[in-house]
Amino acid sequence: MARSLGKVQKQISKKRGGKPNSLHENSRDARKLRTAAAREEKLSRMMDAAVRANQIYVERVAWFKSALQGSAGALTDEEVLILTQSFIDREDEQLAEAKSQRRPGRPPTKLEEQIQLRKDAEEREFRAGFWIPELRNEESRAKVEKWGGEWGGLNTLDFVRVVKSGTIKPSSFPPKGLS
Repeated sequence: MARSLGKVQKQISKKRGGKPNSLHENSRDARKLRTAAAREEKLSRMMDAAVRANQIYVERVAWFKSALQGSAGALTDEEVLILTQSFIDREDEQLAEAKSQRRPGRPPTKLEEQIQLRKDAEEREFRAGFWIPELRNEESRAKVEKWGGEWGGLNTLDFVRVVKSGTIKPSSFPPKGLS
């Protein structure tokens, strides 16, 4: 039965009369403390990994929200395709600058590799169906504009998958597979 570290510490200190005694290295209580601490650390690592994985989608929706600034009305299918392509090409200038600063014959920098890998992954996703917020009707666009910028607020938005060939299919939240 796994318990949180705080509960285990409280139970052990209560059992020992609240005195800060040292525990024997291989005692049951020391083992309980080590197990609880390991569990807390594992949960913390898993939560951090989940937040990092979700941050990609939060940044994507934030970019689309900022791209809508200064315009009004629902977008057409062609405008959605152009906007999606411009999202994928958003770091092209930075990539070109990094390539031009590199001496000929030298390997690409870490920044170049990261940008190129991200761009390639987004291109592959665009060929299969790029996950973006629905912007083709007024109601959905208004929801995107009101969105606060957190992962938890994304569940109120509508999403679509935009395929490079021009088709747009409804999607779900959170993004999984080609839903």
